[in-house]
This record gives sequence, structure tokens and C-alpha cells, in this order.
Amino acid sequence: MTAADQYSFRKATLDDLPLLTAWQSNPHVRAWWDSDEPYDAADLADPRVARWIVSTAERPFAFMQDYTVHGWEDHHFAKLPSGSRGIDQYIGDPEMIGVGHGSAFIGARMRALFDVGVSVIATDPHPANERAIAVYKKLGFEPFGSPQETQWGLVLPMLARR
Repeated sequence: MTAADQYSFRKATLDDLPLLTAWQSNPHVRAWWDSDEPYDAADLADPRVARWIVSTAERPFAFMQDYTVHGWEDHHFAKLPSGSRGIDQYIGDPEMIGVGHGSAFIGARMRALFDVGVSVIATDPHPANERAIAVYKKLGFEPFGSPQETQWGLVLPMLARR
């Protein structure tokens, strides 16, 4: 089994909202993810964003989303090439942190995006989130400019190219 086969991605549904709310209440998620605004039906129906529940061995443990960076007029990645995608994610299950799942499932999703023709993937961790930045660099992301304040908070823009 390859690393990509180890992870499954299924669309998040309304039935997943209690799980997402529980994950977002965990301190390790709250540190970097705005959990004061839980998802609702409108969020899950937003065509700009694909939201995923990530599982391994049929165990859901993480949330990931990828989105069109051109879906918001004032998005800080709006000047990237057409078709570029942004990603965000977290490991919700605290037992699954620090054992290599983050870089593996993010890498699997990146390969899937590149395989369908996405030429640039962007992400924007908080500049103090050293663990996330290290994972992104391991996966080929490079900082793209200086940290900047956005409507979603302070971010370090990072890009990975096909």
C-alpha cells in the first residue's frame, strides 16, 4: 500500500458537523483554527470550497479543505494563475498528531490536485505556527512574500508548484 492509498478523502456532510465541532474544540486545533464559527449547511454547499473528512484505516482523524483562490475578490492569493487552489487543514484527533500523518495526507491531496491540472497550490499558516510551516516546506512549499494581515488573520503566504 502506498502512502496515498493509506488515506481516504470524503466530502464533509451535515452529518459530520458534530465531529468537526468536537475537533475544533480541541486546544491543539483552537490554537490555529477559528473555531468560534462552526460550519453550517451553507458553508458545506459553498461551491468555492471542497471540504473533506480524512481517514486512515477507516478512522476519521482530520479535516482538509481546498478552494479556488479566485472565489473572493480581495483574497490575498487572487493574483495567482487561473486554476490555483488554496489548502487548509488540521488533525482533529489528538492521538494522530506527531506521527507523520500530516505531511502524508497533505502530500496525497496535493498529488491529487496536481494530477487534475492544478499548477499552483497555496497555503497560509500563521507565521508562528512553526510545525505547520515545517510540514509545508517538507512538501515543497516556499514562502511567497512576507507575513501579512488578511481578513482571516495574520498569515505567511506559501506556494507549491507542479
